[in-house]
Amino acid sequence: MPDIRTLILYKDEQIIVCHKPAGIAVQSARVGTPDMESLLKNYLSSSGRNKKESPRPPYLAVIHRLDQPVEGLLVFAKTPAAAKGLNRQLTSSGFGKYYHALVIGKPHPTEGILENYLVKDGRSNMSRICTKDTPGAKPARLYYKTEAVYEDHLTVTSLVKIRLDTGRHHQIRVQMAHLGCPLAGDRKYGKAADEASGTDRKSTEPLKLCAYRLEFRHPGSGKEMVFELPAFSIQRQ
Repeated sequence: MPDIRTLILYKDEQIIVCHKPAGIAVQSARVGTPDMESLLKNYLSSSGRNKKESPRPPYLAVIHRLDQPVEGLLVFAKTPAAAKGLNRQLTSSGFGKYYHALVIGKPHPTEGILENYLVKDGRSNMSRICTKDTPGAKPARLYYKTEAVYEDHLTVTSLVKIRLDTGRHHQIRVQMAHLGCPLAGDRKYGKAADEASGTDRKSTEPLKLCAYRLEFRHPGSGKEMVFELPAFSIQRQ
């Protein structure tokens, strides 16, 4: 488990921005299982500022989430007012959320916008493409651009940059799989591609998805905040 202090990229009296490693949940209902929320609360509680104040747990609001296998940037609110301001942005103008993904195959076309309706199945914890009239259907939209293609005698993979315009459950994984290019290492939505190619990549590598850039306005000052993981690139295994 990495030191939470090394994962904090920015903090002030209202917000805290951090780098979530792959494999750690944003929140967890399992007792004794570390997650970003509990790690950050423990850090805030042990800081000098909080030692002088009430022994009650520090306030920390989860604003947006990343799936447990996904690496990337997150912002948390340290006050109710900051949480309200960030949530207002998220539901109106939205955050600037950018991802890098390694996908199986070559997207066609190499650049485009994917617009679908998605519905979540709570029992399987999976989402699927559906029609607009399906009960529970929600619109999903993303922009993608192919940045590199890697070919060898066994597989073809592509490095894709993605901007999310909506934040649906497993959205990138579902929409890219529907395009015919599931994410490398995807144990939920990559099975068809693995069977077609005769490979078993999903069992030997992690999910190749990283939320590498985050943009929003500071809930207090209104200043534009931009964070990006330095020199990030998904490497093929």
